[in-house]
Amino acid sequence: MDKKYFFFDIDGTLTNKATGEIIPSAKKTIRLLQENGHFVCIATGRAYYKTKAFAKLAGIHHIVSNGGAALTINDQLIKNCPLEHKKAVSLCCEAEKAGFGILIATDDNIDVRMKNMRFIEQVGFRKEPTRYFLDSNRSYEEYENIYKIYIAIPKAKENELSLLDTVGHIRFIEDYLTFQHDKKDLGIIEMIQLVNGNLNDVVVFGDDYNDLVMFQDGWTKIAMGNACDTLKKKATFVTKANTEDGIEFACRHFGWIK
Repeated sequence: MDKKYFFFDIDGTLTNKATGEIIPSAKKTIRLLQENGHFVCIATGRAYYKTKAFAKLAGIHHIVSNGGAALTINDQLIKNCPLEHKKAVSLCCEAEKAGFGILIATDDNIDVRMKNMRFIEQVGFRKEPTRYFLDSNRSYEEYENIYKIYIAIPKAKENELSLLDTVGHIRFIEDYLTFQHDKKDLGIIEMIQLVNGNLNDVVVFGDDYNDLVMFQDGWTKIAMGNACDTLKKKATFVTKANTEDGIEFACRHFGWIK
C-alpha cells in the first residue's frame, strides 16, 4: 500500500464538540494508520500551545497549527510565525478608531494585551482560559509580534472595517471575530516538503468552513458527516459523523486500515 499523508482537523473531526474529548475510534484509527506506515498529522487553526497537549493525548507527533504558520515534526516545534505585522497593526488601529474592543495575543500562550477595557465591556470575558494585561500607554506598533487579534464586532457591523479581509478571520464566538492565519494548505505543503512526502498522497479530514482552505484539488478530501454543506460539496468522500466513528469508517472504506 502506498504511504499516505493524513492531516486531521481537531474540533468536530477528531473530537466531540460537545465534550471536547477525542473520539475513541479516531484514536484507535490513528494508531492503526501509524502502524501501517502512514504519516499522521494534525492540521488546525488552534495556537500551538493549545494543540500540543491534545496531540500527545492523541498519539500524534506531527502538527500543523496556528492556521498553517506553526510546524511541529517529531514533537519538536520548528517554526511558529506571527501575523504579518503591518497588516495586523493597521487592522487594530482601524478597529480602535471605529470604537470596537480589541485584544491581541503577542505570544503563543494564554496572555492577551488590551489598551482599554472596551472589549470586556462590550462582550465580556472570553470563555477559554485567558490572562488579561492592560497596556494603556503602548501603541500596537510597539509590539514585536502579534499572533492573534480578537475584535468585538457584531456581524452586522463587519462592513465598517475596510481592512477586514486583509487578515484571515473566523467567527468562533457570535460576539467577536478572531483574526489568525488561514493558510493550513500552505502549512501542509511545507510539511510534506520537509518530510520528503508526496503531495499526491495527501488526505485531509475536516468538518467546518475553516477547513475549506485545505480541501485542495489533487488531495483526497474527507468531509465528516457532521460537516457544513459547503465542505461536503468539495469533498472526495463524505463519511459518517465523527461521533458515529466517521474517521474509522472512511479509513476502512479506502483500505487504509483493515
